Amino acid sequence: MKKIQTLLLLFLSITLFSQEKLSLETCYSLLNKNYPLAKQNALLANQNELDLASIATKKLPKIELAAQTTYQSDVTQMPISIPNLTVEPPNKDQYKATLSINQLIYNGGLIDATTKVSEANLKAQQKQVEVNLYQLKKQVNSYYFSILLFNEKLDLLTSKETLLKAKLKEVHAGIKFGVLLPTSDSVLEAELLKIKQQFEEINLTKNSLIKSLSQLIGAPISTTSEFETPIVLTDFNSNITRPELELFELKKESIKTSENLISKQNVPNLMGFATGGYGNPGLNMLDNSFQTFYQVGIKLNWNIFDWNSNKKQRESLLINKDIVTNEQEVFQLNTTIELQQKQTDINKFSSLINSDKEIIELRKKILKSAESQLKNGVITSSAYITEITNLFEAENSLSTHKIEMLLAKANYNIIKGI
Repeated sequence: MKKIQTLLLLFLSITLFSQEKLSLETCYSLLNKNYPLAKQNALLANQNELDLASIATKKLPKIELAAQTTYQSDVTQMPISIPNLTVEPPNKDQYKATLSINQLIYNGGLIDATTKVSEANLKAQQKQVEVNLYQLKKQVNSYYFSILLFNEKLDLLTSKETLLKAKLKEVHAGIKFGVLLPTSDSVLEAELLKIKQQFEEINLTKNSLIKSLSQLIGAPISTTSEFETPIVLTDFNSNITRPELELFELKKESIKTSENLISKQNVPNLMGFATGGYGNPGLNMLDNSFQTFYQVGIKLNWNIFDWNSNKKQRESLLINKDIVTNEQEVFQLNTTIELQQKQTDINKFSSLINSDKEIIELRKKILKSAESQLKNGVITSSAYITEITNLFEAENSLSTHKIEMLLAKANYNIIKGI
């Protein structure tokens, strides 16, 4: 009983899976979630967190331990002799160990500026990941609409096969009653075998596309899944809202924060320090013995002249900003041209679809006449199949142009950033 229940559950799960519906928007969502590149956002955030923690340590006290032993060729000695007074010179071998604590008091906001540069760079890097993922949507479109096109071809082939099978029965009856020649059914049977080959070829290609789409979005897709035909609306008057435009602005912001950082590199640094040590000699050079000592104080470092290095770095950043602005202009120009081309394609497919519909209506009338002629033995099965093929090709052309127009609209929206 348990085995039967297990088999029933397995059958139901397979049935549900085989009837799964898949939409274009779902593919986009899975791409953004599962594509390996998407993992970089979290990695970049973790890396930035470590960088910020490292930068923050510059505000903490710096503790240094140092030890040294030296031997020198000469030492300081009294240049004159004083009666009744003996001053022993220091030893030529000297020893010293120190522990120093340095605390930053003021550096003109250099650390905060470094933090802002790191944060600005993170935003630009994460936006670059978003841009790279966004550009993959065209590849998703290519696979998805190609699968839709092959589904349409399969439906048309199925209709053609059904029509030929029905006609084959009529031909068999005509042969039986002597109305048609005995070989009239052979042409129809050969055409049915040809359709079977076409089914196999289309299914192999379709399954290959499904596998590629599955790998791209990082999710399993059954070959029996139903691919929904999307309703794609286009707005030819809206502005471009691509993520690349946001990336250009973030790059400019990153340059601005870097410029602010450079401007603070030559500000004075004020440090407080304390040093304790043990050595021979200590601070009293005339005491020739091991002794402890300490120093406390404040020191100021200020790079007054840097040979215009700071100025040149800022000028270089301004050039980088001009480069980003130029890249933005080039991107907008190329995008506008691409949109115009896609709009032309959409209009072209719309016109072709109208022509296809007119051709199909004419082909249907011709085929209806051919059916009557075949039934009365006026034309051969070959001539009838020719008319069926002509209608099939016209319908196939219509479905192809419809899918191509949907693809052009979907790509238009991606190019625009809708």
